[in-house]
Amino acid sequence: MPKLPTIGVMLGDVTGIGPEVAAKVLASGAIKELANLIVIGDARVLELGIRDAGVTLPYTRYSSIDDVRFPRKDIALVDLGNIDPAQFKRGAVSPDSGRLTGDTLKAMIDLALAGKLDGISFAPLNKGGLHQGGWKFHDEHQMFAKLTDHSGFFGEMNVIKEFSTFRVTSHVALREAIGMITPERITNAVKLAQDTLRASGHAKPRIGVAALNPHSGENGLFGDEEIRIIRPTVEKLRAGGIDCTGPISSDVIFIKALRREYDGVVMMYHDQGQIATKLLGFNKGVTVTAGLKTVFTTPAHGTAFDIVGQGGADPGAMEHALRLAAQLASARLSARSAAPAA
Repeated sequence: MPKLPTIGVMLGDVTGIGPEVAAKVLASGAIKELANLIVIGDARVLELGIRDAGVTLPYTRYSSIDDVRFPRKDIALVDLGNIDPAQFKRGAVSPDSGRLTGDTLKAMIDLALAGKLDGISFAPLNKGGLHQGGWKFHDEHQMFAKLTDHSGFFGEMNVIKEFSTFRVTSHVALREAIGMITPERITNAVKLAQDTLRASGHAKPRIGVAALNPHSGENGLFGDEEIRIIRPTVEKLRAGGIDCTGPISSDVIFIKALRREYDGVVMMYHDQGQIATKLLGFNKGVTVTAGLKTVFTTPAHGTAFDIVGQGGADPGAMEHALRLAAQLASARLSARSAAPAA
């Protein structure tokens, strides 16, 4: 029987719905056949989530991950004792909560780098709180790359049932993003898409590459990036054996993907694909930090401050995030075990 991956579960920003959706998924037992789950955080935050969710969730507290054993019937919690929910106003951005959220993720990354976690799945956090709390990155993906000492290309992958999206550029101003669209970045994004789609179960991924300009620039009438940069790069990648097609106009490519013509779409800038994926699967979408040495997944939605503490938060995306973390981590374990000994 294949070894189950060990996935660390982070409860998200205590001021948002993260503790609630995490507690709901953990109580459901939906992921127990796919992974060994360990909550890394504070028992008081987990208790808050249990109350918000209105569920029963037996768990055992540990001070060290080394003491956790599997299989087990209850949930294992490595209690960091670092976040007291009573100290924070719920439903609002908090720099102190953001700082502690970052501290918790840093602790989990250290465990992953030490080989004690095979992946990390975190409930929604607040980017503003994280940044105001001292983690000075544009987003958590750049933070993860820094903390894992990553060099080279990495990117954000958004996953819904119908298809996945990848980005040539991400959290930068649109004016800046246009100047960043180069053959090298497109090549890296397409190769990252192929590798990650394979790991998530697509043996022969089909990848659509989006155009930048309306109507793909109408043969240079309004924009020639498709002629100069995107098309030659796609043709070179196809010649190298990657099943990719493009450039395809933004108002068409997601219709084609929805019809299952592509398993993944490489977009040129952030909102080009985010609008499509959130429209189609807001409560089911998952965000993956792809290309790093550690697996990271999270719900694609945010902290939902407007419904905090009401018990009505949908746990669907959190469940999908955990499932995908288990799948990606399992693929890495299988590849590692199949690799010839050095």
